[in-house]
Amino acid sequence: MNSRNDTIAGPAPRRTHRGHRFRRLAGTGLIAALAATAATTLAAALARAGGVDFEIPAGGEAIPLPGFAVVTSFFSIVGVVIAAALLRWAARPAERFRWTAVSLTAISLVPPFLSGADTATVAALLGLHLVAASVMIPTLARSLRAGTG
Repeated sequence: MNSRNDTIAGPAPRRTHRGHRFRRLAGTGLIAALAATAATTLAAALARAGGVDFEIPAGGEAIPLPGFAVVTSFFSIVGVVIAAALLRWAARPAERFRWTAVSLTAISLVPPFLSGADTATVAALLGLHLVAASVMIPTLARSLRAGTG
């Protein structure tokens, strides 16, 4: 009878380990999202102080600093969700995440060119995309590697 209890108790640590990996990834991801948001907003403020107006001709208004924070936070959380999905379903989640995140970052660099904004604004927007990516991608990939190793 004891052997039956031992067999039933076997899968529980696996579930606990999976939950632990997910919680660690989510915690790391949320901290990285806060760091990326702060870094991007600070970089946007510095660019604005340096003379970049962040005016987009289609709307005729400048992008406000809180706008950078909101968009960076949103897409950073999307990155955490993608990383969590890959942790759950991919055989090599860190590698898959890097490829996915770098591809999505490359795609995100297209809209600034299509915005019709001046050269300084386009260059600043490109830089801001890369600032957020340079915080989020390595942090989440490292966390995924730790979660599977």
